[in-house]
Amino acid sequence: MGKIALQLKATLENVTNLRPVGEDFRWYLKMKCGNCGEISEKWQYIRLMDSVALKGGRGSASMVQKCKLCARENSIEILSSTIRSYNAEDNDKFKTIVEFECRGLEPVDFQPQALIGGPILVSGQLPDPGNSGIVPEQLPTLHLCPPFPKAGFAAEGVESGTVFSDINLQEKDWTDYDEKAQESVGIYEVTHQFVKC
Repeated sequence: MGKIALQLKATLENVTNLRPVGEDFRWYLKMKCGNCGEISEKWQYIRLMDSVALKGGRGSASMVQKCKLCARENSIEILSSTIRSYNAEDNDKFKTIVEFECRGLEPVDFQPQALIGGPILVSGQLPDPGNSGIVPEQLPTLHLCPPFPKAGFAAEGVESGTVFSDINLQEKDWTDYDEKAQESVGIYEVTHQFVKC
């Protein structure tokens, strides 16, 4: 199948250097099996930090999965050297922001979202329903666990260099205010396409 590039197009207002943050950035994709054409119903993510061994010692990939329909083992690898930022001069033009080495899996859709938040852990015991006395030490306690690493996009103010992190583009638009430059900033009309390299 070869290499497939993900291209982004957006309108940037007073920001530049829009980029994914870190090796734990989650590229949310819908995949198609290159053998039978089955398209995944659910969003799946791949990350640079993930590496799964291929059968027969043929190296590794960011994701390896067996097709539910035809049972073929397929893989996809993020090519880290191809990750690029989207800049002010790229405004309203498609630009490649990452390439994938596709071996049987082809990305067909992309969702630019961020992972924000963390789990809640409940501990303690509920009192016995037959017991009329409630012992406070036995009531459940909610503990907020440390949040997952925030792994969204980041950008910088064109004039000020102010860094805006944890940008979530799932809604295809994002706005904020640059205090240093005293101007509004935003990313609008985010769209994407896949092209063969």
